[in-house]
Amino acid sequence: MTRRTVAHPELADSRAASPLFSTWRVGTPERQGAVVEAIAATWESRPWPAEGLLGYYVYAGHDGTTLMHHSRWTSERAYEDFVAAQRQERVDEIDEAVPGIERVGLGRYRRYRSLERAADDTRAPGLIVVVEIGFEPAAAERRRDWADLVLGALADDPAGHSGLISAHFHLSGDGTTVLNYAEWESAEAYDKALAAPGEGIGSPTPRWERVRTYPGVTGFKGSRYAYVLGLVP
Repeated sequence: MTRRTVAHPELADSRAASPLFSTWRVGTPERQGAVVEAIAATWESRPWPAEGLLGYYVYAGHDGTTLMHHSRWTSERAYEDFVAAQRQERVDEIDEAVPGIERVGLGRYRRYRSLERAADDTRAPGLIVVVEIGFEPAAAERRRDWADLVLGALADDPAGHSGLISAHFHLSGDGTTVLNYAEWESAEAYDKALAAPGEGIGSPTPRWERVRTYPGVTGFKGSRYAYVLGLVP
């Protein structure tokens, strides 16, 4: 069967070889809540769809208009089988409950590296920040080097980031994007990090400067989310 969970996903779980991220535009905070409940009702009324799905998680954008979806699959084949046999009936039921949802697109990723939470860190994330970093096609093979550089910059940042619980770097299958899924203790902790000396997250160090001026990077897009629904078998 399908059940709800308040536990956040384990982004570093190696079983999730095919993590997917997508966004829905729903319009208002009231519709955000209605869509979340429609998703929960639709999924909880059916058996868990596949052994290859480890968990399905939904996040409400702080912009009040969007929902991010994160599903954790053991393989792309498992996801494709779900699409072929079960996805549409679930979509139809959700759309009947809350018409007018705009599905922006689906991103297929592989997790590359993580800054994992400390073994004794039991904090529940109060804020999820997702940053998409665009790369020129010719720079696709340099995305790992860029992620390595960020993790190194975090490790030796003199200011530290006590509010940062974890950060997980994913590479898109089309070679154009790095997606960083970061867990923060709270929105206040994230704002404090942004307000510290430097440009954005990170002190004014040579390594952070290399991160910000890395060749082939076309831009950064960051979004803030609250975790609102977890579904697991």
